Amino acid sequence: MNEKQTKDPLHGITLEAILNQLVEEYGWDGLGRIIDIRCFNHEPSIKSSLKFLRKTPWARARVEELYLTNK
Repeated sequence: MNEKQTKDPLHGITLEAILNQLVEEYGWDGLGRIIDIRCFNHEPSIKSSLKFLRKTPWARARVEELYLTNK
């Protein structure tokens, strides 16, 4: 057992899994109120949100922070 433990709390959790859990917990409306970005407020979908979050580091950081806060 020489494996090192990672200190990253998001290690092994995909962005899609994070987003799905947040949508399940808050719904698109609630998520859009907490994090005011267009992909959550106008015709939201997992696919479009993932595309935006992967290209936009500040938005991804906010989503990850919200996930960790509610974990």
